[in-house]
Amino acid sequence: MTIEDVRTAPRAPWENAFVERCIGSARRECVDHVIVFNEAGLKRLMTLYCSYYEQSRTLLSLNKDAQIPRQIAVPSEGHVVAIPQVGGLHHRYERRAA
Repeated sequence: MTIEDVRTAPRAPWENAFVERCIGSARRECVDHVIVFNEAGLKRLMTLYCSYYEQSRTLLSLNKDAQIPRQIAVPSEGHVVAIPQVGGLHHRYERRAA
């Protein structure tokens, strides 16, 4: 079986919809809300966002679960607390015992 690279045309987002969706989500949910001063800051921000996207962000295609599945917490496990992520742009909510 031979695998060949297929080049996409420049400025043609319909040719690679999966990557364009990921880039668009990162821009709308993260980069549009902060001021980036240098490349190191952008790399740090994107590392935090990728971690959030993989572990906490819910996706409709996964029945509103994250890519890494989370445990379901029952109300008897404690109060709901907000855990800030991506520098406070997003939050993860978990139940913690008081």
